[in-house]
Amino acid sequence: MIFEEPWHRRALLKAMAALAAAPLVAVDAFARADADPFALGVASGDPTTDGFVLWTRLVGPRAERLAAAAVVVQYEIATDPQFRTIVRRGRGGAHPERAHAVHVEIADLPAGRPYWYRFHALGATSPTGRAVTAPKVADRLRLAVTSCQHWEQAWFGAYRDIVAADPDLIVQLGDYIYEQSYPDLPRVRAFGSAEPRDLDGYRRRHALYKTDSDLQAAHRACPWIVTWDDHEVLNDYASLANREGLPPAVFGLRRAAAYQAYFEHMPIRPSLWRGRREPRLYRAADWGDLASLSVLDTRQYRSTPPCAAPDVARNIRIDGCVGAALPARTIMGAAQERWLSNRLTREQRPWTMIAQQVFFAPLWLDGARKATFSDQWDGYAANRTRLLQDMQQPAVVSPVVLSGDVHSFWANDLTGVDNAAVGSEIVTSAIAAAPPPAGRFGDVGRNNPHVRFHEVQHSGWVRIEIDRSELRVDMRMTHDRSNRDSIVRSGASFVIPAGTRTLQTA
Repeated sequence: MIFEEPWHRRALLKAMAALAAAPLVAVDAFARADADPFALGVASGDPTTDGFVLWTRLVGPRAERLAAAAVVVQYEIATDPQFRTIVRRGRGGAHPERAHAVHVEIADLPAGRPYWYRFHALGATSPTGRAVTAPKVADRLRLAVTSCQHWEQAWFGAYRDIVAADPDLIVQLGDYIYEQSYPDLPRVRAFGSAEPRDLDGYRRRHALYKTDSDLQAAHRACPWIVTWDDHEVLNDYASLANREGLPPAVFGLRRAAAYQAYFEHMPIRPSLWRGRREPRLYRAADWGDLASLSVLDTRQYRSTPPCAAPDVARNIRIDGCVGAALPARTIMGAAQERWLSNRLTREQRPWTMIAQQVFFAPLWLDGARKATFSDQWDGYAANRTRLLQDMQQPAVVSPVVLSGDVHSFWANDLTGVDNAAVGSEIVTSAIAAAPPPAGRFGDVGRNNPHVRFHEVQHSGWVRIEIDRSELRVDMRMTHDRSNRDSIVRSGASFVIPAGTRTLQTA
C-alpha cells in the first residue's frame, strides 16, 4: 500500500486537472455538426440564492464523441420560456479533454425565482431547460428523491410522474448508472457494450443513459442535486477496496476514470473539484430559512469493509463481526464528518435533511441482532453513533435521513443509545431496477421494531412536501417496471409534525 498509493494519487490528480483547468487548445472554428450536438440534453443543478450550474455535452452522430477540437458554446438565460427577456448571455469552451462537456456556474441573479436557459453551438440550439435560484425566505419545498436506475432492468417512465409532480428539486442518491449487467434477470433493453473499465467506457455508459427521453425531460424540468454510490464505479467498492480484489494502484486508475466521467456528465459545480487533490461531492444545498440539506459521499472516504480480506469489498452478511463497531471505522472520512458536525451544530432551520446513499438505521437479519450487511451503516456503527449524537443537539429540531440503494421502500425510526427518539429515515426504492431477492432481509418486523414500514416489491420514488407545519412523505410506486407507460400510484404516506422527531402514518 505504501508504494501503490502515489500511483492512485497521480491518477486522481490527472483526472481532476483535466476537469478543472481550461486546456490550451485552439478553438475549432470550422467544426460543424453532422447530427444534433445536443442529443444528450441539458441540465441544471446545485441552486443557491443567486445562481446555479448549467450543463450540456456536445456529441457527434449516435451520441459518440464529437470529432472536433475545442468548440465555442454560447448560453442564454431568460425569465420566460420564450426568451423574450434575456437576463444573461455568455460563452465558454467545450474541450475534447473533457469530452466536450460544458459546465457554466451562474451567479448574481435574484433569489427565489425560475429561469429558462439554452445553449448554441455548431449551428444548433439545445432544448430549453428550467433552472431556479433558491429563495432566501421559504414557506414550502417539494423534493423528488430517487435512486438506482438500471438501464437494462426497467424503463425510466417513472420520471414522467416526477415531472408531473412539479418538484423544486430532484435529489438523486446514487447509482445513476450501472456498470454491470445481470444476465439472470429480465431485460427491457441492452447496454450494447461491455462493462466499463476505463474513461472511454464510462463516458459511453453515461452518454447512453443521457439518451433516454424520460430522463432528459426530468433534467430539463428542474435542478438536480446528485451524489454517487457504488455502481458509478464498481458494485460495493469502499474507497480503494473492491470486489475483484484489485491492488489499490490498479483499481485507483479505474476509479479516477469513473469519477471523471461522472463529473463530465452531471450538473455539478466545477468549483467542487477545481484546485483540489480529489473530487468533492459532499456539500450543502439549503432552501431558504426552511430546510437544510446536507449531501454526503459515503463511498470515497470509507474505511475498508469489516471482517474482509485485504483490498476486497463486497456487501456480505456479517455475523457477530467485532470490527464493524470499532471506533476508528468511518463511512464518511474525518473531514466530511467534521463538516457535517459543524453544520448540525450551527443549524438554524426547522427542518434538517441529510441526503446520503446507503441504509442508515440498524437492519438486523436475525433475532439475536448479531447479523447484518457489511456495506450499510451497520458496517460502520461507531460513525453512525457519532452522527446520531450530533443529530440530538438542541439546534437540530426535526432531522430526517434520506437513503437509497436497497431497491425497496422503508420508513424507520432513529433512536440514540438511550433509546430516545432522534429522527427518521426515509428510504426510496429504485426508480428503475429489479427488487431484492425474496427473504433477503429476514423477518424484518420481528428483528427490527424501529422499522415502521417496508415494501420490497415495487420500484418508484419518494415525494417530500415541506412547509412550516409538517413534512409529508409520499412513496410513489410503479405498477409495472417493464412498461414505460406504467401507472405510478401512492403506496404509503407519512407525516412528521414540525418540532417533532418521529414519523406518523398519514
